[in-house]
Amino acid sequence: MLRHLRNVFWLGTKEVRSFLSDFTLVALMIWSFSFSIISMAQNTAQEVHNAAIAIADEDHSQLSQAMAHAFLPPYFKPAQMIAAKDIDRLLDLARYTFIIDIPPHFQRDVEAGRVPAVQVNVDATAALQAGVGAGYVQDILMDEIRRHVTRGEQVPADAVTLAVHLSFNPNAAPGWFMSIMGIINNINMLAIILAGAAVIREREHGTMDHLLTMPLSPVEIASAKVLANGFVISVATTISLYAVVRGLLAIPIAGSIPLFLCGVMLYLFFASAVGLFLATVARSMPQLGLLFMLVFMPMQMLSGGNTPIESEPAWLQVVMQGVASTHFVSFAQAILYRGAGFSLVWPDFLAVAGFGAVFFALAVWRFRKVSAVAVG
Repeated sequence: MLRHLRNVFWLGTKEVRSFLSDFTLVALMIWSFSFSIISMAQNTAQEVHNAAIAIADEDHSQLSQAMAHAFLPPYFKPAQMIAAKDIDRLLDLARYTFIIDIPPHFQRDVEAGRVPAVQVNVDATAALQAGVGAGYVQDILMDEIRRHVTRGEQVPADAVTLAVHLSFNPNAAPGWFMSIMGIINNINMLAIILAGAAVIREREHGTMDHLLTMPLSPVEIASAKVLANGFVISVATTISLYAVVRGLLAIPIAGSIPLFLCGVMLYLFFASAVGLFLATVARSMPQLGLLFMLVFMPMQMLSGGNTPIESEPAWLQVVMQGVASTHFVSFAQAILYRGAGFSLVWPDFLAVAGFGAVFFALAVWRFRKVSAVAVG
């Protein structure tokens, strides 16, 4: 037993040295857990921010001026006054995302109880801001009109007071979500790539034949690759959480990072085994890349990282419960976002460990088969 552990240790040390000598993979690792996380947290905005807006005020009344001054930062830039005849030209030039046309006699019609129309022109080429911002514009305009109409009148109290409390992310900042999910997705991606690339690299350099002729078992070779690549990714994840997420981005982490890292190690056992299995099927690095896309993309898109798994069809939710990445995303969000302890996430830990054991056995079986053909 001691000899097997020693063999795995020295093989793992060789894998780490081999990884550090591959500058492309090292650069990919550094980018994935630093600049990529910062970019996702700061540049993936899901709300309206500094939207350009203009007002074509054909009424020049107190109400129209109040409506023009109601659009405030950080959602909107200060509203610019334009002529109604310039609306189409400015939309064609993409100067503004929103242009509001207030018709003549608007305030008089509102006070008379008529229902005048305000035209809101939206440049929908900025799809995200256009879709969300149109609702913001409508709410702001209706609030100003309602305030003007009810001014000086006795407004009845609401029958029900709605108190909204946002848990775990009080300001609904998308950066809090995107940074953590970026780390989770990168763990999934790099674990498969590094483990698979390690086998393909051995085969392309001719060192796999040397390993197979040595007194080493396929289990020892596979275990060394899983442990070495898991160690590298675990170190990168730890640095990213403490230095990038907590340090540079100042994003609070509700739960225990050591508990999350324990779960990461379990998941790396599974993902690295998947990478080894794919490497025994692929004959070259391009083939490995194609197989990786077929496996990684469904796992990323359907495991609950991008959209809630509850929004998927019922049959697909059942299918995804048989994928380890679903349980990984579940316990990662529970720990890092909601501060869950081991008593709540242990079923997901157990599921990931079970999937890892199954795929590691499949990877070793396939590795034995390929090794036997190579030696023969």
